[in-house]
Amino acid sequence: MSQTVLAEAPVEPAQPAPSLRRPRLPRWAPLGLAALAAALGTGVGLLAGLESRLQWGLMAALLYVVLTVTVAGAVEGARQARDRLATSVIWVCFLVAVVPLASLLWETVARGVQVLDGYFLTHSMNGVITMEPGGGIYHALIGTLEQVGLATLIAAPIGLLTAVYLVEYGTGRLAKAVTFFVDVMTGVPSIVAGLFVLSFWIIILDFGYSGFAGAMALAILMMPIVVRSTEEMLRLVPNELREASLALGVPKWKTILKVVLPTAVGGITTGVMLAVARVAGESAPVLLLVFGSAQINANPFEGAQSSLPYYIYEQWANGNAPSYDRAWAAALVLIAFVMILNLVARGIARWKAPKH
Repeated sequence: MSQTVLAEAPVEPAQPAPSLRRPRLPRWAPLGLAALAAALGTGVGLLAGLESRLQWGLMAALLYVVLTVTVAGAVEGARQARDRLATSVIWVCFLVAVVPLASLLWETVARGVQVLDGYFLTHSMNGVITMEPGGGIYHALIGTLEQVGLATLIAAPIGLLTAVYLVEYGTGRLAKAVTFFVDVMTGVPSIVAGLFVLSFWIIILDFGYSGFAGAMALAILMMPIVVRSTEEMLRLVPNELREASLALGVPKWKTILKVVLPTAVGGITTGVMLAVARVAGESAPVLLLVFGSAQINANPFEGAQSSLPYYIYEQWANGNAPSYDRAWAAALVLIAFVMILNLVARGIARWKAPKH
């Protein structure tokens, strides 16, 4: 029997499987592209004779987006390039929003610290010539604290009770009407609130200009903020807590008082503090109703009274260098006041947050 020898076919070397992972840009690539875009934007601005650094920054931002998409598309592929495009646009928008705020804060601090000291905080403008250095904001600081405090005493209880009604009892047309008017009041300009109090309190009822008149206008601006923030916090309280209390035979009003409000007290306090910070810098109602005074007036119910927003407007309107310095220092104090209120609100919210 003959043996047949079959020739073996040559075996080709195995081809490596195509990799599913594309190369990635290094971690420092965004920073490097940002530096390159900044250098190119500056160079283009200098060559084009543009004096505004804002224009340089806008060109650098545009070049950063273009360079990021181009390099990512060449190295990582079209899919990652689209992701890089979205990320770079978000960063550019963030910087466009932050840079003006940081510039404003820097300018206020740089100019405000020139005259901000203990004397400035503890003296008024009584007897001070506006063309000369000196004077302080003690009278305006007292006016702001009293006006904002009175506005809080008026707006916080009304806003809290309104929110409780809308969440716990509100049904039917009345609740819809209250919700509608709260939404309308949220968008009411501050000058309209000042004109309303001016026409009703001063012109019709014939009361004089006072800090209390300004506090009523500020309270009108605070109420919708307090209502909305409190309403949202009350809706976050689990219904199981209400049902458990009602199942034990506790009346509804006591359930609200002993269960619902203590559970939401952190958010409610935060909303009130943010409303206070919102109206602390309002100037239009103060210009119409408080009327301003260079003397210390600790009685908000009688006589003209100053405040920090009015003081800033008054000093800037004088049109001389010492007044400008005092205006910047008062603006710095007002920013610090609002910042402290926001920090206190965040601290209370964290302190009263549910513990897991």
